[in-house]
Amino acid sequence: MAYTDDAVKAKLSALNETQEGIVTVAQWVMFHRRHAERTAQLWLQKLRDSPAPKRLNLIYLANEVAQQSKARRKDDFLIAFSPIIAEAMATAYKGASNDIQQKLRRVVEVWRQRSIFEIPIQEAVEARVDEIDKSRSTGKKPLLGGSLFSSPAGSVPSELQPLVPLQTALSKATMASGASATAANGEYDKMHDPTVPLPTPPVHAARLSQLLKALANAESSVSEVIKSRLALIDGLEKLLETNRAALSKEQSVLSQLSERKAETEAKKRDVEDSIMRGLSVENPPAAHASDASVEGQAVVRPEVEALTPPPVEAITPVGSPKQGPQEEIPESVEEAQIDGGFTLPGIGQPTNIVPPDADLPGLSNLSSLLQHGSPNGVNSKKRKVAHGEEDYAQFASGDLDADVAELLNQEGHP
Repeated sequence: MAYTDDAVKAKLSALNETQEGIVTVAQWVMFHRRHAERTAQLWLQKLRDSPAPKRLNLIYLANEVAQQSKARRKDDFLIAFSPIIAEAMATAYKGASNDIQQKLRRVVEVWRQRSIFEIPIQEAVEARVDEIDKSRSTGKKPLLGGSLFSSPAGSVPSELQPLVPLQTALSKATMASGASATAANGEYDKMHDPTVPLPTPPVHAARLSQLLKALANAESSVSEVIKSRLALIDGLEKLLETNRAALSKEQSVLSQLSERKAETEAKKRDVEDSIMRGLSVENPPAAHASDASVEGQAVVRPEVEALTPPPVEAITPVGSPKQGPQEEIPESVEEAQIDGGFTLPGIGQPTNIVPPDADLPGLSNLSSLLQHGSPNGVNSKKRKVAHGEEDYAQFASGDLDADVAELLNQEGHP
């Protein structure tokens, strides 16, 4: 079938959703690749006039043609589709069901993964689809977690929001300029190909006029790209200056905080040292309790409360006879208690309480003997007393108490 507009329209109308039908039409289209630009225009017109399911098939056809051209390194259709692919995808995506939209998203993701189109063209396609998602509904998220190639809506920080329209304008301008510049350069190369014979002067003049028009369009589109890029750079520089000013302020705050932190740490160490010195003064070690001072300070000894003996309960039974005043015994008598290795009972440590007016001849004789000493003038403290039976008999000859006499007998007669 010869290539005509009607033949192209017929092929596009007969396109079905099967893989075989899409591949067949794609092969016919690629066979007439020298008419790639015209075919792309007719394809876009058919896409606009078709319902949503038919638009999906036309996108599948463009995907097949673009991928085959990329694999065979034939850029005719890639150049022809680049200026219109973003608009075509937006037309197919807008108003489609969620199922069809997810399939279209998958196609765009494949294009990015395989680098079918140039980066600006790819970004333009994704931007158009994202704009449709944002304007379609508020708060309603698409299936499968949203777009496969863009961040969720509203995730752009407020500082970067002024740059978003600048980047979008730059992407669109780059897409348009890329296609026009490529076409103009292709026409220029054909006109200056030494292997191609020169046409007749009228034809040559017409082609030159057409080349000038293409070069002018390409120049204008590239100028728009430069303008958009300068605007984006200006916005980025403003953002950079804002961040530099904020960085300087933050560095000053950081320096101040560091100084205050060091000062606080020094004060904390001083306070802790003073606390430790106070504890060492209040609780000195036992081994160094006798030291006169600690670090130049006098040691304060803790006050110890005096031990008070508990009160002694009376052990004297109720009704016992009261002890009368005892006769004061001379010092010489107390010193004579220990004479000959034994203690005389009744002297210093009386065993019985004797009334002071009692008449005890034995004790009076003993007292006079101890007071006046021996007849030989020898001190009674150094005199050894012979404890014979006559002494005890002499002591016992008076009216001595029976208990005392018995004790005296036991001392003399074991």
